[in-house]
Amino acid sequence: MLKRLRSTAVAAAVASIALVASGCAGGGGDKGTDIVTIATGGSSGVYYQVGAGYANLLKDSLGSDATVQATGASVENVTLVHDGNAEIAFTQADAVDQAIKGEGPFEDKSADNIQAIGALYDQYIQVVTTEKSGIKTFDDLKGKKISVGDANSGVELNARAVVKAYGYTYDDFNVDYLSYADAIDAMKNGQLDAAFFTSGIPNSAVSDLATTEKVVVLPLDGEGAKTLLDEYDYLGEATVPADTYKSAEDAKTLTIPNLLIASPDLTEEAGYEMTKVFYDNLDKLEKSHSSVADIDIDKAADVKVAELHPGAKKYFEEKGLL
Repeated sequence: MLKRLRSTAVAAAVASIALVASGCAGGGGDKGTDIVTIATGGSSGVYYQVGAGYANLLKDSLGSDATVQATGASVENVTLVHDGNAEIAFTQADAVDQAIKGEGPFEDKSADNIQAIGALYDQYIQVVTTEKSGIKTFDDLKGKKISVGDANSGVELNARAVVKAYGYTYDDFNVDYLSYADAIDAMKNGQLDAAFFTSGIPNSAVSDLATTEKVVVLPLDGEGAKTLLDEYDYLGEATVPADTYKSAEDAKTLTIPNLLIASPDLTEEAGYEMTKVFYDNLDKLEKSHSSVADIDIDKAADVKVAELHPGAKKYFEEKGLL
């Protein structure tokens, strides 16, 4: 009898270990696609609109109870995924980079478990002012009133990096933390000299400014841009064409990739299915916002700041993209 009890106990222990191992295999978690929370951004922003389109696709394709959560975007989204309060999120690459390294807003709480579904479209760093301000270069901003976006937002992460690269600190400016809409209103009313906008182009708020003012996008080039490109390998070079905001000339600038990130609690199969639903339906997602047209699936697996979720890796391998 004692021998039988011991045998049963050993079998139970082996089964328990096997169960844990299977749960840790693949994506490292046990969450499926039944309930999916997608962390996006402000309800009028691109993240939210594309997220809503994605949620509908998950419902139609996988029968998921998918919901879209309006957030403060990149930094908050990374935290939500890390804390287990969202399965999927939209974010900028620099936020993920700092989260994994425990830098910036993540200095006291790193999020090194973040995994990527894939790359999306690029964001353009745009430092915007008006012709009447007389500001023509980044150095001209010293001592001026500037908005760097909401505190700890993706925009503000960019602003801090740019300011540092050009040899300044926030103390060299009169800094305010404003939303896009508030920054535009302040510029229209003469209460603000310039503002950072990190988004696809055109940015709707800046387009609104262009209806009443001659918009100037300050060039981000020279040693400051070189410093940024050398330090952050995920940054790219681009140009904001003059006709974007009816400006007098083109402006050189830098770009940051947007990413779709996933909770490591998702199983490999769940990650695979959710990656497939997204990238196999870009034509449908484009109806939610035109920025989706800029997503290049051939480059989607090229994520420099984080590991791909095992399910996403499986998808891109099947596509021959890894």
